[in-house]
Amino acid sequence: MSIEVNGRIVDTDNEGFLTEPTDWDLAVAEVIAKQENIEMTEDHWQVVKIVREHYEYSQCVPEARILLKSLAEKIGKNAATRKYLYNLFPYGYGQQACKIAGTRKPLKLMLDV
Repeated sequence: MSIEVNGRIVDTDNEGFLTEPTDWDLAVAEVIAKQENIEMTEDHWQVVKIVREHYEYSQCVPEARILLKSLAEKIGKNAATRKYLYNLFPYGYGQQACKIAGTRKPLKLMLDV
């Protein structure tokens, strides 16, 4: 499978995750978000940025607890909750935020537990 972004073809797997994370940029993220029916707000971008930075550093996506810890540092403990993540990404952080952030599909989707 693939998506077209600004005239270029970007390969995805059968669930829409990038097959090559280095193909990711903001335009790719916007196309994927649109496919996921997510209107990206500053809150969404903040989550995507954290996921992307962690992925670029470690080549794996952060577990939800690690993401929540980073969010708590940025927006405060009261707002950084699993409920907050599900409000932003209703089909799950692993299924939507990681996909928009351009990571490969997480090997385990224990990210949402």
